[in-house]
Amino acid sequence: MSPVKIIAFANQKGGVAKTTTTLNLAAAFAEEGHRVLCVDMDPQGNLTMSQGIDPDTLERSMYDVLVHQVSIREVIQKREIDVACASIDLAGAEIGMSAMIGRERALERALRQVADDYDFICIDTPPSLGLLTINALTAAHKVIVPVQCEYLSMRGLIQLQNTLTMIRENLNPGVAIEGILPTLVDSRTIHAKEAIEILEENFGDRVFASRIRKTVRFAEAPVKGMSVLRYDPDGKAAQSYRDLAKEVLHGRP
Repeated sequence: MSPVKIIAFANQKGGVAKTTTTLNLAAAFAEEGHRVLCVDMDPQGNLTMSQGIDPDTLERSMYDVLVHQVSIREVIQKREIDVACASIDLAGAEIGMSAMIGRERALERALRQVADDYDFICIDTPPSLGLLTINALTAAHKVIVPVQCEYLSMRGLIQLQNTLTMIRENLNPGVAIEGILPTLVDSRTIHAKEAIEILEENFGDRVFASRIRKTVRFAEAPVKGMSVLRYDPDGKAAQSYRDLAKEVLHGRP
């Protein structure tokens, strides 16, 4: 059996389809027969909610795992995929962890307990480069960066690269960008085409061939508590994440 592959989904800019990508790529891996865990590291709990789990009703969440060293098994719920749930308590985790020695490695330590149970662990991060995101990047082997195809969104990539350089030097020498994923692409606009060109000029073959286009399906599916692959299995949105899964599993086409 090959060891678990841990992927963090990061971009300090919000609204770039990070949670959508974490969940739907995980669902696409699961469709291919892989065992997948999603870890919700965002206090907003959008990934948790998008699997039909109400964060306000949780007795324990990732906050307890990170701050009180509760076993991560206690906060995993089995839905379409397994989810290590977040709640709003997680917003206090940075303060709760501030006095801990090795606080950047809290998630890495927690994931060791379940490393043999999964083929992939997909970590959704908050839209910031704070301690929760640093924990995710320290635990991860690879980083997927969803980027909205507009100029302002792409500027954040530089900050993320700087943070990754710092993490490689101090915490996790092996972490690397698996790929940059153009999201919310409106193919009718010249701006989107130009933005993708700029991305490819700057990052070359690190830009995935897959494109995630704007569609209302991505808003509808979480309301029903499911991935877009289950909600609209034959739609273009689902297919784009299947294509992305193939790229991650087998390399660029």
